[in-house]
Amino acid sequence: MRMHLIAILLAGVGATAAAQSTPQSGRPASKGPAPKTLTLSGCVQPSDSSPTQFTFEDDSQPKAPATYRLSGADVKKYAGKRVEIVGGIVSPRLKIATGLRPSPNVAGQAGAMDPTQAVIAGSSGGAASGTGTAELPEFRVKSVKPLAGDCRP
Repeated sequence: MRMHLIAILLAGVGATAAAQSTPQSGRPASKGPAPKTLTLSGCVQPSDSSPTQFTFEDDSQPKAPATYRLSGADVKKYAGKRVEIVGGIVSPRLKIATGLRPSPNVAGQAGAMDPTQAVIAGSSGGAASGTGTAELPEFRVKSVKPLAGDCRP
């Protein structure tokens, strides 16, 4: 009985290993679903962070315009102009934030600080984390077409 169970177990492990090593034919390896192609219209602006980086403000919803960081096709010649872009939103990747928790300033006070203030300063997003900047979602541009009209100053 024991030998029979061991034989079944080994057969199952062998089948699993064979299935994992069988190459997929006809399909390239992908890291998730293909991004959906979007067409947006709005204005291309130079980024505040880098002269070679550009942002795009989608004007389809004037009350709450969406802003994207552009990558892919070169959009430098369209800076300050209204365009239609075709592409997709790049899914965010894992980011690892490093640093001391609590901050060295809070830890160095060793109890001389009000406990409530110490908890707030040591928490993520508290006073010790600084102002920081929110990173814009990335839009990978495939094609650009100029449109009539001006961008808001």
